[in-house]
Amino acid sequence: MEVNTTEPGGKKVRRQLEVDFGVNRGTQRYYIQSALTVAAPEKRKQETESLKRIPDSFKKIVVVREDIVPWHDEDGILYVGVEQFLLDETAIDQ
Repeated sequence: MEVNTTEPGGKKVRRQLEVDFGVNRGTQRYYIQSALTVAAPEKRKQETESLKRIPDSFKKIVVVREDIVPWHDEDGILYVGVEQFLLDETAIDQ
C-alpha cells in the first residue's frame, strides 16, 4: 500500500508499505511481519506501520529472531520469537 507521509523538515514523501505474509487458516486470517529485532522504538514503528493501517480486526503478528516472552502492544499486535512461532501452534492464539 502507498502512503503519503511528511518527513522532519516538512518534506512530503510517498512511501510503499508492505506486510510480509498474509495467511488464511480456516475462517481466521493472520498478517505476519518478520524482523530480526524490534528493540529500538524506530524499528518497531517501521515494522508495525503497515500492520496498523490494515482496516480489519484480524490478528497481526510480528515474529522476531530473539527468544522472547510473547506480548501484545497497545495496538493489539502480538510479538513472538521465531522458534516459538514455528514450534508452538498455540503461540499465535494468545
